[in-house]
Amino acid sequence: MFDRLVQRISRIAYVRSAIEDEAGLACFKQKPTPRIIWGLVIIGLSYTIGWPAVGLLGFLSVSWDQPLLLAVGGPMVYGLSHLNFMVGAWLAGAEHAKAFLRWATRVTMLKLMKKRTA
Repeated sequence: MFDRLVQRISRIAYVRSAIEDEAGLACFKQKPTPRIIWGLVIIGLSYTIGWPAVGLLGFLSVSWDQPLLLAVGGPMVYGLSHLNFMVGAWLAGAEHAKAFLRWATRVTMLKLMKKRTA
């Protein structure tokens, strides 16, 4: 069953092209532009805003006996964090994510296909 699954996945055009093109991480060797740096900083900020802020709201909600603080503020803060992440991802650009995913696909499939033949 595993062999058939690996075989079917290896027929997908994206997987075949990643293997044939020997997808690599060459774009990570270039010096990042200020836009990419700012995008990564904003993404990092989104992680510090997300769950820690929701946790703080939960603590304050219990301490002040105000359940609406968490019920309303939690989703709002988490939504703001998500928007922050999306802006950062847009600034950083998709080319790095695409390159990484193609590389990861190639490496994973080569390992799975090697395991299949062994």
